[in-house]
Amino acid sequence: MTAALTFIVPVRHQDNARDWGALKANLAQTLASISNQTSQDWRGIVVANEEADLPALPERFEAVRVGFPPNDMHERDGADMEAFYEAFRLDKGRRVLAGMLHARASRYFMIVDDDDFVSARLAQHAVSHPDANGWTIDRGYIWNDGGRLLLEHDDFSHLCGTSLIVRSDLYGLPARAEDADVNWIKQRLGSHIRIAGILAEQGTPLQSLPFRGAVYRVAHAGSHSQARGLLYTYFLRPEALRAPVKVWQNLRKLRIVNAKRRGEFFGGSAPTS
Repeated sequence: MTAALTFIVPVRHQDNARDWGALKANLAQTLASISNQTSQDWRGIVVANEEADLPALPERFEAVRVGFPPNDMHERDGADMEAFYEAFRLDKGRRVLAGMLHARASRYFMIVDDDDFVSARLAQHAVSHPDANGWTIDRGYIWNDGGRLLLEHDDFSHLCGTSLIVRSDLYGLPARAEDADVNWIKQRLGSHIRIAGILAEQGTPLQSLPFRGAVYRVAHAGSHSQARGLLYTYFLRPEALRAPVKVWQNLRKLRIVNAKRRGEFFGGSAPTS
C-alpha cells in the first residue's frame, strides 16, 4: 500500500512505561487525531513490541511488531546526560526504521510521538506538494493534559518531536534494518533536532509548514520528557517572573480549545484527563 503521507508512531517497550494504561489511552487519542485527516491519501504505522497491548487501531493503521529489548537507560537515574540521550535515540530510531521499511513506498514520512496531536490538514498539504523536500512544523501549540487552553509556540520544531514531514527518499533508507549504521539511526531517525540540518547540508532543505501543524501534550504522568505544565513553565517559574514582558507576550498567545481547534487537532473533542 502506498500513500502520500505515512505517520510513524513508535511506542516504547512496555517495561519502560510508568503506566501502560495511561500510555494506551493517550495513544488512542493520538491515533484518533491522525485519523481525522481531510485527505484519504495517508496511512499510519504503530511500532510496538510483540507483547504490547495496544488499543484498537483505527482504519488505515496497522501495527508493526518488533522484538527490541527494553531501554535500560529510559530513566536517567544519574546517568551521563549524553549517554541517556544516545540510548533514547537508538531505541526510538530503530523502532522508526522498522516502520519506515514496512511502508517505504510512501512519498512522505512523519514521526509522531505517542501522546501528541496533529493537524487534520497535513495529508492534504503533502498531496498538494508532491515534489517538496518536506516541512518543519515551526508553529504549533502546547497543551496542558486535560486543559482548555493552548499556548502558541513559534519555535515548535526545537521543542517537540512531532514536528517534521520528510520526503521518504531523502532519508536514504537501507534495504534491511541490519544494514543501517547505528549513528545514522540515532541522527536521522532518533533525533528530531538533527535531521533538518543534515538535509540542509545535503542541499535538500525543508520548508516551514505554512500553518500550525501539531500539539505538544505536557504535564501528564507518562511523559518521558517530564515537561512541566503551562502555568509553571511560562508564567510562574522564577525565570518567567523575572521577565514580565515575556509573561505578557505569552498571555497574548493563549488560545481556547474551541470547536475549530478541537476539530482540527483533537478529532472533534478535546480529551480530558
